[in-house]
Amino acid sequence: MSDTGAPKPSSSVKLVLLGEAAVGKSSLVLRFVNNDFQENKEPTIGAAFLTQKCNLPSRTIKFEIWDTAGQERFASLAPMYYRNAQSALVVYDLTKPSSLNKAKHWIAELQRQASPGIVIALVGNKLDLVSGNDESGEGAEAPARAISTEEAKAYADQEGLLFFETSAKTGEQVQEVFEAIANAIPEVALKAKGAQGMGRGLGGSAGEVAPGLSMNEPNTKDSCAC
Repeated sequence: MSDTGAPKPSSSVKLVLLGEAAVGKSSLVLRFVNNDFQENKEPTIGAAFLTQKCNLPSRTIKFEIWDTAGQERFASLAPMYYRNAQSALVVYDLTKPSSLNKAKHWIAELQRQASPGIVIALVGNKLDLVSGNDESGEGAEAPARAISTEEAKAYADQEGLLFFETSAKTGEQVQEVFEAIANAIPEVALKAKGAQGMGRGLGGSAGEVAPGLSMNEPNTKDSCAC
């Protein structure tokens, strides 16, 4: 008899999102988890927690996602969220030059203080705005691209990062980001850290909530489109 119905190994992966305010971190997560987009999403306060599974050919990855607030007043809380993280998604806005500088700051901090071997993806968001597909209003002029693909990719290659340009609004390349992260995490890291709960990642027991946390209901979908 065929054994194709046997369950695949499943591992939990802690992923943290970092970046300047209003670059679209929460919108990227919402698109990945619920395949949804909210035009006027409220800013995240502290951080939000969501989960989503990604089915790969040989294993299932359950992402435990910490979506951190981008406002400067919450920056000091970030180490609580990226502690013990196996992956990070650092986001910038393709129309805002300062957001790439902030992304580089977060990447340098992760390289200094996060877990050795953490998989980091640099993501330029709002591709829809610079591709002439803005639907914000009739006659509205799309913002100019402020950060070239070549500049950001050269930096990502230099630092050994995954690199993508995405649109949370249209969904372009969003699933691909998370699939690439899932594929980039070594098996040894999954075996070593897969059993850690999300609460332990914050330095507490499972289920505890960090100060300033805006706790979203965890998503319980069985799989993403990865």
